[in-house]
Amino acid sequence: MVSIQDVFAARKKMKGIVHETPLDYSRTFSEFTNNEVYLKLENLQKTGSFKVRGSYNKIMSLSEAELRKGVIAASAGNHAQGVAYSSSMLQIPCTIVMPKGAPLSKIAATKGYGAKVELQGNVFDEALAYALQLKERTGATFVHAFDDAAIIAGQGTVGLEILEGIPDVEVILCPAGGGGLLAGVALAIKEQKPSVKVYGVQVIACPSIKKSWDEKQVTTVDALPTMADGIAVRRPGELTFQLIQKYVDDIVTVDEMEIARTMLMVLERSKLLVEGSGASALAALLYKKLPIEGKKIAVILSGGNVDVNVIARIIERGMVEAGRFVHFSTTLPDKPGQLQRVLQIIAEAGANVLNVQHERIGMKVFPGYAELHLSLETKDQAHIDQVFEKLQQKGYCIQMIE
Repeated sequence: MVSIQDVFAARKKMKGIVHETPLDYSRTFSEFTNNEVYLKLENLQKTGSFKVRGSYNKIMSLSEAELRKGVIAASAGNHAQGVAYSSSMLQIPCTIVMPKGAPLSKIAATKGYGAKVELQGNVFDEALAYALQLKERTGATFVHAFDDAAIIAGQGTVGLEILEGIPDVEVILCPAGGGGLLAGVALAIKEQKPSVKVYGVQVIACPSIKKSWDEKQVTTVDALPTMADGIAVRRPGELTFQLIQKYVDDIVTVDEMEIARTMLMVLERSKLLVEGSGASALAALLYKKLPIEGKKIAVILSGGNVDVNVIARIIERGMVEAGRFVHFSTTLPDKPGQLQRVLQIIAEAGANVLNVQHERIGMKVFPGYAELHLSLETKDQAHIDQVFEKLQQKGYCIQMIE
């Protein structure tokens, strides 16, 4: 098992290597939730996530002989970069196995820290199997992403920093995938101040800890696609789950809509870029997954590594979910002035036209008519309903476009 002494020892090891990230008071989220909300900004951590804490502590626990043989990890994301960075600090060999479909930006970032990257398999499980084979052949140490005592102790240093920064904290919300961060933080907090409530947050597309919690045993779940891929772990760790059962108060879930809206809100209001998994704990607070009010709360934003190719799509999805962007079609007579008539109705309703596509030929377009595709910037869902009502009053049929 892991002790509070292990967490304090981990913190001592990583001093000067790992950032003590800010605890930022958020007036916006405090007023929005009627709580006193502080954001633990692990998205500003070296390598862009908390993962470097556990990775560095694990590697520092190895013997000289083990260090000479190097380390191996399987990951397509934050864990890969954490292990690679930690290895570079100690100047030891490091091999990261990634699935063939891993984002090029993450491959480049991992190589940038000096690691050797091998692409194997089409999914993570295949990459993991190859990494374990490689470990047996080379004698290198395998660095698990979460189910390891040294990893958990390293992640627990986040909890130490929260308690030192907010001694009277009452509630902590923490993202949870395999459970390393949640287990470490809960242990670090509860061993010092048992009255603090610690809650784990999972994405509903892959609720492995939630299901394990409900069934009181480690359980494997099927995973659906999610923007919170950093916490989409199909089976929690055996050690992490033991600690979660002992120290955590409850596990809740959030959905894709709630995560997308939260990411957009954090970007707009706090000027912070957080990944889907990093936004999940805050989403649980904003969407009232727990009966929390009038409390001093620390919310862990666990990471900020968002691929630049998907940032625009995430922002767009967040705007759609918040009712600030809508894409639809309607049919109108193919006569002069008809397009202007539609645009005038929209202008009078106060919506902003972002894109117009006018099609005269198509399977659903009858002779003498045209199909009009429109993208609008709106204020909220009520504003969208108002625009649609005005168009329908003038005889236009609305078809939503995904």
